[in-house]
Amino acid sequence: MNKIFVDTDAILDLLAERIPHFHFSAVLFTFAEMKKLELYTSPLILANTFYVLRKQIGIDGAKNALRKLRILLHVVDSSESVVDKALNSEFADFEDAIQYYTALEHGISVILTRNLRDYKNASVIVQTPETFLVTNGLI
Repeated sequence: MNKIFVDTDAILDLLAERIPHFHFSAVLFTFAEMKKLELYTSPLILANTFYVLRKQIGIDGAKNALRKLRILLHVVDSSESVVDKALNSEFADFEDAIQYYTALEHGISVILTRNLRDYKNASVIVQTPETFLVTNGLI
């Protein structure tokens, strides 16, 4: 089964129904619900997602959305070593560096994000949800 690390934008595309990306995130999470994919994320991503969602749908709405989504996601921790690697990396975006090194630390070789430009030198596969689904023959 594929282990996939999902970034904030892919989660927000689903929960905030952001067109035109909503469809691809919905398909991705449907495959997780069907146990065809294992989706992973970090507490930092969930916190960032909550921060954005609460402005759109309120605190209770954001918590409820994340509760439902959490059933489909494995949450992996970031360690001191991940933070140190992120601080000393060439990544321009510190948050992306944390996500990258968190995925590496947990043996996850695919990161799904729409922010591809910050992962230019990644040693893992970095794709948009759409590209991942097409490349793997899932749509």
